[in-house]
Amino acid sequence: MQMTLAEVAALVQGKLVGDPNTPISGAAPLDEAKPGDITLIDKAERSGRLAHTEASAAIAPLGARPEGIPVVQVEDVHQAFALVVSRFRPPRLMARPGLSPQAVVAPSAVLGSDVQIHPLATIGEDVWIGDRTTIHAGAHVMGGCRIGEDVTIFPGAVLYENTIVGPRCVIHAGAVLGAYGFGYVCEDGQHRLAPQLGNVVLEAEVEIGANSTIDRGTYGSTVIGEGTKIDNQVMVAHNCRIGKHNMICAQVGIAGSTTTGDYVVMAGQVGVRDHVRIGSRVVLGAMAGVINDIPDGARMVGIPATPEREQMVKQAALAKLPEMRRQLKQLQAMVNKLVAEGASCGKAPPGAAADTTRRKAG
Repeated sequence: MQMTLAEVAALVQGKLVGDPNTPISGAAPLDEAKPGDITLIDKAERSGRLAHTEASAAIAPLGARPEGIPVVQVEDVHQAFALVVSRFRPPRLMARPGLSPQAVVAPSAVLGSDVQIHPLATIGEDVWIGDRTTIHAGAHVMGGCRIGEDVTIFPGAVLYENTIVGPRCVIHAGAVLGAYGFGYVCEDGQHRLAPQLGNVVLEAEVEIGANSTIDRGTYGSTVIGEGTKIDNQVMVAHNCRIGKHNMICAQVGIAGSTTTGDYVVMAGQVGVRDHVRIGSRVVLGAMAGVINDIPDGARMVGIPATPEREQMVKQAALAKLPEMRRQLKQLQAMVNKLVAEGASCGKAPPGAAADTTRRKAG
């Protein structure tokens, strides 16, 4: 497939600067582009980087005028570039709605209109699936689950019994919702699993990354709030209540009965202890270790998690420790020398006479 740059400009409704007849046969990021490709820069001050690309043209912000390469100027660079990429690399056609003959669907399951159930997927008893939902190959939906409209469940995901998934959610490959929580009691010298009778609830437009796990509540629900996005390999333990529109990055671990407010951001590998309350619009830096409640709006980093500014002061002090250690050794050597010289002269070290006087007076 090939387009002219004028056709690209028309597609993205942008302003063309340069030769409108420039042939475009593909789209690629700046460091991967080759002749015939169109690339992008997302900030005008990065225009100089285009001098080193092999691309034939670029999509750029309004006002950007790089030399030596034609551009299409747009308000939203990433939205426009995604549109061009999808033109050159259209998504594969989805399977038609309906049941694969290799899928297993319980007789009591209720399926909405235009539902897709792919090969080797299993749907348990009393499951309810909303309109236009897609269950990909090898996914397992156990009995009593309720799945809303326009949900996508990718291959190999598992929904334990009674899991509730709101509309427009996305559950990626290998995710597990509703496994038993890690709750044990020690009886007669053995660890025995405590009752795990609750479920998992995803509110509308939640996304769960690949191989992430969300454990069911002990008696009630583990809840993931509306619009929250959870990255790959994240662990959310039993009884947690995650607020709306949280962003939880890869390899975060959240222990049981933790509550978060809305618009919380947890960077990669954050660890949160159990029964902690995290306020709204909190930002936790990568690998932060949360052991106490956090108020609204705080920015926390480090182990244990402390306010960002406080941690910066500590880090600055830590950087000076080697020099401070050398200075301390020098000072100690000077003191030792003065003490030795005073002893050899039969004189008390500085301060010793005053100490002796105080003792006599006492």
